[in-house]
Amino acid sequence: MRSTPLHPVARLPEEWSASLAARGERSFTAKQVFHWIHRRGVLDPAAMTNLPARLREHLAAEGLGEVVTPERVHRSEDGTRKLLLRLRDGATIETVLLPSVSGPGSQAQLDADAAAADEEDDDEAEVGAAPRTRVTQCISTQVGCAMGCSFCASGVAGLKRHLGPEEIAGQVLLGRAMLDEGEELRNVVYMGMGEPLHNYEATARSLRLLTHPEGIHLSTRRVTVSTSGLVPEIARLGADFGGQIALAISLHASDDATRSALMPINRKYPLDELLAALRAYPLPRRRRITIEYTLVAGQNDDPAEARRLAKLLRGIPVKINLIPMNPIEASTLGPPGADRVAAFQAVLTQAGYSCFVRRRRGDDVSAACGQLVLLGARPKVRRALG
Repeated sequence: MRSTPLHPVARLPEEWSASLAARGERSFTAKQVFHWIHRRGVLDPAAMTNLPARLREHLAAEGLGEVVTPERVHRSEDGTRKLLLRLRDGATIETVLLPSVSGPGSQAQLDADAAAADEEDDDEAEVGAAPRTRVTQCISTQVGCAMGCSFCASGVAGLKRHLGPEEIAGQVLLGRAMLDEGEELRNVVYMGMGEPLHNYEATARSLRLLTHPEGIHLSTRRVTVSTSGLVPEIARLGADFGGQIALAISLHASDDATRSALMPINRKYPLDELLAALRAYPLPRRRRITIEYTLVAGQNDDPAEARRLAKLLRGIPVKINLIPMNPIEASTLGPPGADRVAAFQAVLTQAGYSCFVRRRRGDDVSAACGQLVLLGARPKVRRALG
């Protein structure tokens, strides 16, 4: 049972209908309130001009207002923006806006991450409309992270708390409002700070909010949830959303010993259990699971490892993103050289897999994959493994 009442931003239209009907409000006001919040991005009740004054006062008394506020914006030379956000309790998180760019390994990265470029994607721009820059937003689900992956900065200070669904969805409401002229929010990836499936209830509710037809109405093809491999929650996500939410798996190794060294969660859910969960995930026709594979020099970047990976994934509809490790302050680990990356990719491509090398984006402002970190977190340096 829920111990605390839902924040107003976290309520779905039917929940607004119930709460407002109990106050004697007209039935259509529920849709109006939800539209103001999730379609227009307005969180100040005083600005909801078509609502009765008494209702606006009630919404303010309930705590409707900004749930995340921008404290700092770091703008990369490549157009990536990392937003440091302050929460109501003073905690901070980070979210990243990634405008699409041209060139090898760039748009492929965004499309692979968001599962939005598979064969069934027929969502075309309006004929005659001015071209717009598509933006992918990478959002966080926790303050910190409990997973402890050796190549990721987000968990170096451990897990501080889960985000509420209003704080997860609120990142997208804010991100949409902070787009540059000519940009449109196209994809949302749950790949920021935290493990989304460790905070399952809030993640699932935020998915319902972001994809609701009366709100932002993101296509489920354009929303990706990434997980380090929480097997029961993968099954739950598939059942709750019918496989419509795109799934990305942080895999990073083809054997249990290496993966457990890189990712402690593998000790609880080893590869055979994880792969069984992927095979059981109810993928729609012509959709694929994204496999994320961070290449760490001397740990998992040998061509023999690529051959084992190709064999491991056989029979599962996947596409593979190779991510040369982005340096982080808390680790002496680093990426392999370009030739090593190319050799690894060649093995997988020759084995018949769609395999992309992710272009580094935003690393000059520490906004690249694995670099998001709690403000002020400065842990002891992790040494190379084994």
